[in-house]
Amino acid sequence: MARPDSAPSRRPRRRWLRGIGWLVLALVVGLGLFVASMRDAFGGAPEGERLARMQRSPQYADGRFVSPLPTVSDSASWGGIWRFLTGGSDIRQPTAPIPVVARSAADFADAAADLRVTWFGHSTLLLEIEGVRILVDPVWGEHAAPSPLLGVRRFYAPPLALADLPPVDAVVISHDHYDHLDLPTVRALAGTVPKWVVPLGVGAHLEAWGVLPDRITELDWWGEAEVAGIRLVSTPARHFSGRFLTDRDRTLWSGWAVVGRERRVWYSGDTALTPAFAEVGRRLGPFDVTLIESGAYDASWADVHLGPEQAVAAHRMVQRGDTTGVLVPVHWGAFDLALHGWTEPAERVRVAAEAAGVAVAFPRPGESVAPDAYPSTPWWPSLPWQTAAEAPAVSTSLPDSVLALIP
Repeated sequence: MARPDSAPSRRPRRRWLRGIGWLVLALVVGLGLFVASMRDAFGGAPEGERLARMQRSPQYADGRFVSPLPTVSDSASWGGIWRFLTGGSDIRQPTAPIPVVARSAADFADAAADLRVTWFGHSTLLLEIEGVRILVDPVWGEHAAPSPLLGVRRFYAPPLALADLPPVDAVVISHDHYDHLDLPTVRALAGTVPKWVVPLGVGAHLEAWGVLPDRITELDWWGEAEVAGIRLVSTPARHFSGRFLTDRDRTLWSGWAVVGRERRVWYSGDTALTPAFAEVGRRLGPFDVTLIESGAYDASWADVHLGPEQAVAAHRMVQRGDTTGVLVPVHWGAFDLALHGWTEPAERVRVAAEAAGVAVAFPRPGESVAPDAYPSTPWWPSLPWQTAAEAPAVSTSLPDSVLALIP
């Protein structure tokens, strides 16, 4: 009599198992469709002669680019990800509107004959140098992510509408992370910008998004291109690259020196501190203006980002002791990309620059800087922030001569 009684008890269990199976299948299919919806944002994969050229780079080994210095970081670990999602400051985002300086096409009707740098927020910059316009890391998209569902929304609308951007002679890209290489912006500019100058491999993304191959120049570190008499020189950086889980370090990352007849500008790109900056100074410096990554730092990823105090050290290294250049902190105040408060990078740069005797400019988003005319007073709200002593972020593998330059 036991066998007939046990048969009904197995049926609910089987229905329960089938339900779990269908749920797992639905989750897998949903995840697959979600990833597929982001496929365009992932960009293109280097192949053919582009890949062959990458493989000849001194920075390339075993299928990827490699930093000359080791990287100690837990940012990609589950613990690091969980800490980013759940921890950090309570003021990582502004609670009131940021005082953006709205700009119009008329403001840029004529390119500056000397030097003018306009910060549109984060690392998006318009350089006007000796009558030539260079657009750096243009991001007009609303999210620094492959999908709006992943968050990372910008704090404010771009200070200048993309349609009002003046004709530019070239676009320069530092690396392929979403907060520096933006699909909708590239597609909007693809048919109008005559030259795109990028690190090795990044051209594959541009081609996938509609930029013609003959408009793309890909450079290794110390390679250079010429645009209307202005030299664009790729400079070493200590960072990484990638737009998906499977393509980390498949393209190169770099900083950029923009060298005219009289004026010089250096943009660090995303980077940790490296002795290579001294070589940048010896070869190309000193600079009238340095544009240096100062936000999105943490002790856990100090080998891929500078942070405020090391931004000041980087400025001192490329200046070779020259005290006339002005530092403009970038890579802050537009996206929630780290655990610190959103105003903390500027506060710490201000303190470090004063201690080191470095001139620093603090433009509002949309505001312009010239070597002899720049805003230097705080415009952000007074909020709690952690000092360098309370939350240090210092890169590893540095010689004492470099460590001595950190305020």
